[in-house]
Amino acid sequence: MALPVPTSLESVVLTHADACAYVAPGRGGMVTRFFVGERPVLYLDEATLVDTTKNVRGGIPVLFPSPGKLADDRFSRGGRTGKMGQHGFARNAAWKVAARAEDEVTLRLASSEETRAVYPWDFVLTYRYVLGPRALRIEQRIETTGDDPMPFGAGFHPYFQVAQSAKGITHVPTKATRAWDNAKKELLTLERPLDLTGTEVDLHLVDHDSSRCELDLGDGHIIVVDAPEPFRRWIVWTLGGRDFVCVEPWTSPANALNSGVDLLTATRGAPLSLVTEIAFR
Repeated sequence: MALPVPTSLESVVLTHADACAYVAPGRGGMVTRFFVGERPVLYLDEATLVDTTKNVRGGIPVLFPSPGKLADDRFSRGGRTGKMGQHGFARNAAWKVAARAEDEVTLRLASSEETRAVYPWDFVLTYRYVLGPRALRIEQRIETTGDDPMPFGAGFHPYFQVAQSAKGITHVPTKATRAWDNAKKELLTLERPLDLTGTEVDLHLVDHDSSRCELDLGDGHIIVVDAPEPFRRWIVWTLGGRDFVCVEPWTSPANALNSGVDLLTATRGAPLSLVTEIAFR
């Protein structure tokens, strides 16, 4: 199988040994594709990538400053208010390339009049994507350039390529005993292994208690997502009839800009550094 030709939006292609990754700075600064050899690690609905009126379904969307959904799409925090859709605005913004090499690229997104209208803080996001042997590392630097502390949550929404016919043998090993079922809107006791074959599986693991989450593909391969502190939340999501399973690391739960639960804060001169790594084994 030949690798696909990048779209005009995927202006950066990273290569390292037998791995390659495509990056779309102008489409939310996201990785759209990741291959080990010719095997796709990520799912991508290319129609949603090229249609800029839609959220991209696939790749690794960037979640900032609010993973998940806000109550009524609004928040109030520290005397400031705002309105934004699910997962924040970074995944739909145009990022700029700050540095580039064969196996890495650094992207940057800064606050603007458009972002201040929905999130009234000044910030600079610097995300460095580094491709290594069968692995993709994402180094995140989040800083505020304003005088007031900046509250935020961050995360990623990786769509991993899993055929619908393979979901019955695909597993997410976890010690979690409870999960918020976001489809049914109820807290439930987990039965293991997790059943990924339903019409919609949207589980927010309550007590996974690890900085690592694995997706065992059932064919001798495992996808490992490493996301150390301050990532504390893991979400497993898939839809019936779609060839993906998402394993998502978040720093805070949905609606954190209102609830304050696990909300992070950046202050001027003290940027926060986060790291996420995805490996195919």
